[in-house]
Amino acid sequence: MTNALIVATYAMASAAIGLAFHQFGGLGPILSALVGLAEFLLCTQVHASVLRARDRERTEEAIDDLKRANVIVTRELDETRTKMADVTARIEQKSNAQGKKIVSELQVLESLIREFAGNISKKAREEDIGIADDDRGPAADPARAIEESYVEALAEPDLLDVIRTSLEENRVDLYLQPIVSLPQRKVRFYEALSRLRAEDGEVIMPAQYIRVAAPAGLMSVVDNLLLFRCVQIVRRLTQKRRDVGVFCNISGHTLSDTEFFPQFLEYMHHHRDLAGQIVFEFEQSAIAAAGTQEEANLRFLSGLGFRLSMDQVTSLDLDFTRLSGLGLHFLKVRAETLVSGMADAHAAVAAEDFKDLLGRHGVNLIGERIEDEKTVVQLLDYHVDFGQGYLFGEPRAIRDDTAKAFDPMDTPAPNIVPLRRSG
Repeated sequence: MTNALIVATYAMASAAIGLAFHQFGGLGPILSALVGLAEFLLCTQVHASVLRARDRERTEEAIDDLKRANVIVTRELDETRTKMADVTARIEQKSNAQGKKIVSELQVLESLIREFAGNISKKAREEDIGIADDDRGPAADPARAIEESYVEALAEPDLLDVIRTSLEENRVDLYLQPIVSLPQRKVRFYEALSRLRAEDGEVIMPAQYIRVAAPAGLMSVVDNLLLFRCVQIVRRLTQKRRDVGVFCNISGHTLSDTEFFPQFLEYMHHHRDLAGQIVFEFEQSAIAAAGTQEEANLRFLSGLGFRLSMDQVTSLDLDFTRLSGLGLHFLKVRAETLVSGMADAHAAVAAEDFKDLLGRHGVNLIGERIEDEKTVVQLLDYHVDFGQGYLFGEPRAIRDDTAKAFDPMDTPAPNIVPLRRSG
């Protein structure tokens, strides 16, 4: 609009000049018109030159602004690269430190196992288990040996020797079984299970070794090794995912062990940074039999931030106020109990209302021993939080010699912790 008005002004001025030349200068009409037109063209050219000059100035200013912005961006990019390099260096330094820490723990464990093996052998053989060599029973029937496994055919004193040797030679394997959220079936935890191996490679199940190892005072050794391996797994796990944890079983014999358990609490005090990833699990009978000192130990463990779980549940007539005060966050109940055995388990409410009862005390419900889809459908009606069983995955063995960087969706890797010194 401004340029149009200026051009109109030039045209009027040029017409006025041409008219003045015609009236006062004596020029003819055509010549006067040419003079006016020349004046108009001259004015418009001058005006165009001024506009081009202004455009050049603005363009140059814009270019200068872009150059300055480019310098700022380049400087910021350099600063960002420097910061990224620093962050990468710190991450690598932390990762290297973590790796050295794991290696150091493994080296400590290796030396302690050697020392501890000698102590186990010396202590166990010095104690009289009350069975003479002549009382070991008749030799196994060859025909029966064909039907039974090597371990099943052993008498208790012989089995104790096999168990002791397995511990001395660190033939303690870790198995992991997934615990999934329902109904999503996303792996949220793994339960760590211990198995012993005889010299011929045969697996000794807990039901076989606990009845012999517990009276001989060897369960704290098994639990100690299991604890170390759980810590190792969690350390590797936190490098990949922090939303997956590990259930670590502690036997009732270990809970009441006045020598081991205080050392266990001290160790976990120094590793309370793992509180969000480790859940300690105790049998119902162990928690029910816990005295004043055992309850104080459980509260101390819970106070460090570690969550507790209870399994091997045979009765649902529970004091949830007491359990909540001890730090219980998870309760494992067999799927068949929830589906059809609530009355036999002396539950105060029906299966449909059991989760609401637990929820009021901050306890999550885990249905275990789930083996088919029909059971899952039934458990979903009871609002079960998590599920465990062969349907979602069977226990998988993790060996030290095959352990890789732990992947929650693949075979996990073991870890270990200093064994208590014996003798």
